[in-house]
Amino acid sequence: MSIIVRNLSEQLVDLVRERILTGDVSPDRPIRQDALAAEFGVSKIPLREALARLEQEGLLASQANRGFTVRPLNAREAEEVYALRLKLEPEMIALAARTATPADQQAAIEMFDRLHPATDSRGDGVGAFNRAFHLAMLRPAAQPVTLTILERLHVLSERYVRKHLEPLGRDARAKEEHREILDVWMARDERRIAALTVVHIGKTLDDLRLQLKSDIN
Repeated sequence: MSIIVRNLSEQLVDLVRERILTGDVSPDRPIRQDALAAEFGVSKIPLREALARLEQEGLLASQANRGFTVRPLNAREAEEVYALRLKLEPEMIALAARTATPADQQAAIEMFDRLHPATDSRGDGVGAFNRAFHLAMLRPAAQPVTLTILERLHVLSERYVRKHLEPLGRDARAKEEHREILDVWMARDERRIAALTVVHIGKTLDDLRLQLKSDIN
């Protein structure tokens, strides 16, 4: 029975996370656990476990008498998340470029091909596909501890990616940057892929600073 409950809780984590990352759950109101449990056809126990897990991931906050709410986007969090990515990602993607197998390279190409139809339309899957594309180019480094940290950072980045793509023309720039990053990664140019990654993450952070500046106290 404990295995079934744990698996159900993990499924609920994925379902609720997706709703948060796509903006279907509003940051300004508490999550209605009764309604959500009824919709999913589950009891509140595994749902509460899933919400607690998402709080640990940094997507939810809990308050006495209010329950769980989605944490709003804010400039300080963006600064921290992207600063950590800048510290970890360039070196790791360079290592991954060197060690990637042909199967790893094909996986990255396939994720690029899935990402950019969503990016062009700023569709619902753009954040998830962006995360999967970047992680596909990091995974071949075979550094599981660092990868786990970066996976969490990319989850936190996902809503900011959607915010970043709101201005007109931003999707075209993202596509050009991703294409160049993929080409250089495939060429195993470690120095250049690290430099491009710094520029790519840095540009996104610069844009978000302007978009979220009203959140700075």
